[in-house]
Formats: sequence, structure tokens, C-alpha cells
Amino acid sequence: MNHYFRVYTNPDVIGVELGGALKNIIALGAGIIAGLGYGDNAKAALMTRGLVEITRLGCAMGAKKETFSGLTGMGDLIVTCTSIHSRNWRAGNMLGQGQSLDDILDKMGMIVEGVRTAEAAHILAKEKGISMPITNAIYSVLFEGKNPKEMVGHLMGRVKTHEMEDVEV
Repeated sequence: MNHYFRVYTNPDVIGVELGGALKNIIALGAGIIAGLGYGDNAKAALMTRGLVEITRLGCAMGAKKETFSGLTGMGDLIVTCTSIHSRNWRAGNMLGQGQSLDDILDKMGMIVEGVRTAEAAHILAKEKGISMPITNAIYSVLFEGKNPKEMVGHLMGRVKTHEMEDVEV
């Protein structure tokens, strides 16, 4: 550590690893939201509910809930979902603008971690019976050719629930 770099430690290895990986899925979604022309409120809702999904799966995998309120959860999620320098955000933005995933990956010439992470999280959530509607919607866009705008409509049209009802892990 020094005057411009501070280190924090966290003994929750599972939570740190999952937080660092799963936030890339939500960053793809934040980019899609931007590419579709939706505003800050939509992005904030996506990030907030995305953090619930990350926490839900993380805890089911043995992580500590508190880890996702810290730097590896919320902190990493904020920067990755709001930075134009994020590969995942940029890829999502291009998806939202109607470009194909294959074209995007060719243009970027770099790994877009959220793509394979969305696939893995989708499978894990199914196996464990964990509700991850945002992740599933992004999976559908990436791997089933679903239209991003239609998937947003699908998410918005889900059955009404109390916000805190589905936060328990």
C-alpha cells in the first residue's frame, strides 16, 4: 500500500472469486441497456437487482453474503457497469445496438469474460434451483439469439414481487 493504492483483504475466497466473475454478466446487461438507449434509472435497477442475483448464487456456492456488499461485490459491479473502458460493458452496448455476438467478439479481439460466465452461471443456477432472471435473459441474448429489447420486456413483465421477498439466501 502507498498514498495512491490501498489494499483490503477478504478471507471469503469463494465470494471474492464469484463477485469478480459474476459482475461481468451484469456489465453486459448494463451495456445492453445503454445500447438500447435506456437511461440511468434502468441501469441502476439492473445493477441493484443484478447484485441480488450475484449474492443469491454466491451464497448458494458457500460465499458470505457480506462479501457482496464490499469492494469485490458492489464496488467491482459499479465500476464494471459504468465504465466505457469495460470490455463487458462495451460488448453489451454493441449487442444493444443490434450487432451480433460473433461480430462483436471479432472486433474486440479480447476476451469478454461475461460471455462464458453467463453460460456457466446459467447452468449453475439451474442445477441449484437459484432464481437469476437477469442472467437468464442475458444468456438468452448471447446463446439463443433472443432480441435484447424483447428480453428487457420479458424481465419487466415478470410477476410482481416484494423487493425484499427474494433477497433471502
